[in-house]
This record gives sequence, C-alpha cells and structure tokens, in this order.
Amino acid sequence: MRLDHLDLNLLIGLDILLDEQNITRAAERMHMSQSATSGVLARLRTYFEDELLVPVGRKMQPTPYALELAAPVREVLLTIRSSITTRKVFDPASSKRHFRVITSDYLISVLFARVIQRIHEIAPNITFEMISPRGNSSDFLVRGEVDLMIVPERYIIDGHPSQVLFEEEHVCVVCANNDRVGDSLSLEQYMEMGHVSVGFGRTRELSIEDWLMSRYGFNRRLEVITNDFNTLPQLIVGTQRIATMHQRLAKLYATHLPLRILPTPVKIPVMREVMIWHRTMEQDVIHRWLRESICAFINDLDQF
Repeated sequence: MRLDHLDLNLLIGLDILLDEQNITRAAERMHMSQSATSGVLARLRTYFEDELLVPVGRKMQPTPYALELAAPVREVLLTIRSSITTRKVFDPASSKRHFRVITSDYLISVLFARVIQRIHEIAPNITFEMISPRGNSSDFLVRGEVDLMIVPERYIIDGHPSQVLFEEEHVCVVCANNDRVGDSLSLEQYMEMGHVSVGFGRTRELSIEDWLMSRYGFNRRLEVITNDFNTLPQLIVGTQRIATMHQRLAKLYATHLPLRILPTPVKIPVMREVMIWHRTMEQDVIHRWLRESICAFINDLDQF
C-alpha cells in the first residue's frame, strides 16, 4: 500500500532502523538479509530526501530529520496496532496474546504471581514476560515495547494513562532470635545496627537510603547490598542485622522464615504503586481486560 508514493511497509523498516541504528541488527529483527535491509534504507533516503542514518566510525547516527521522524512514525505504528490489527471482540479462553510487563520482584511476589495464576484459569494461552525496572524503563513504554509498567508513583509518564493500584508501608525486619531489639525499635538502635539493603543498576541506586539521607541526614551502616527485594529477608536470618522493606513482602516471608516485623523508628512516606500503559492501548480490548483483571485482584492484597 502506498500513501503519497510512500510504501507504508517501509515505515516498519524505518522504525526498526532508527531504533537499532545498525544494519545487521535491523536485518535480524526484520528477518531480512543485510543487503535487503540496506535496500530498504536506500528507498527511505530517496523518499525523504535525507540520509536518515549516517556512518560515524563503526556506528550509524540518525540525522536531525530522522530524529524528528522517530516519534511520529512509532506513534502511527502503535495506533495501527491498537486500532486496526487487534480484535474488537475478545474471548479470553482462545486469546494467545503475549504481554510484556515492567515491574519489580517485590510486585511479582505480592501481586503479579497471583494475577497470572488467576488469568491462567480463564485464559490459559495468554503469556507474560516480566522485565526488571531499569533507568530507561519509561523509554520502553513510550516506544510501545512493553504493555504495562507497575511501579512507584514517582515514575508516572506525562501523556500516558495511569491508575493507582494500592498503597504500601515500610517496616523493619530482624531475625526472630535477634536479642538486640525488643518489640519496638529506637532510632539509636536502628542507626547502630548493620543493615541489609537493595541496590539497583550500575550505580547501585539504593531503595530508600536517598530519602532517609535527604530527610533526616542519616547514613546507615550498610553491611550487605543485594540486587532484589526477595533476598532481603533471607539475608537477615541467622544474623543481628536489620532490613527496611515493604510491609506486604515482609508479612509474606514471615510466614516461611523466622522473622520479626517492627515499626520503623521514623515515619517513611506511604508508597503508592501505579499501573501505567501507552495511550494508544487505552481502547485495546484485550489490554483493557488485563488492566481490569489486575484491579479486580487488588482487594485480595489485604490478606498480606
């Protein structure tokens, strides 16, 4: 199909080329040879009268005009996918939709594992891919490369719909036989103890330390830094250390491990978890069904 002499199939090639900025990788994604992919780029250059991608050393760099084209081209393709190629009538039992979701291991444990279990009973052929949050997670959603983000409220993306799912408190966790603390925890005790915390990414961005430092000027003695929330309580067992973590996850692990849950010695602001999706998915029938299924499950979280 052509519009103003442009083969609309080339827009898919343009989107992939601008994303990869590499002929070889783009060819792999399009299931084409490198020479055929180079041909696609040549046709795009002819139509737009611009080089679009120019070699810089061993890499290819988009031209200013190509950068202007990237967002509207992606928006057009996402709109086509959500408005034309998806079914308007949805039968969960027969759907084979694959969903990619960015969320943390904490949210998988307290929410999404149970959501997937329930969805499997209704729609056994729907599949999921869980992706850990990272610094550029919002870019994945803006580009339509993931279906949902379930993250703290501070990661809301302007221009894209979101919905608050639930609020979460933080608590302190120690081993059940820790004799350094009783049923309550003073600020002095908290500061003197060795801490286990979570660090993310290459910069080891810590989960709540930045807030504690900025609000109270605290500098806890970090003795263990792990890379996910689920290992926090496991690293407390058999030690005199302490961890500050999500209340629901702490309660979940306290049913399996010898742990004691204590109130934090300082008030940590309530954390709100939100679900975010691309605006072009707003009316997608299957996508809306998934969002509604997640919201319907939220009431069950009160048991944790």
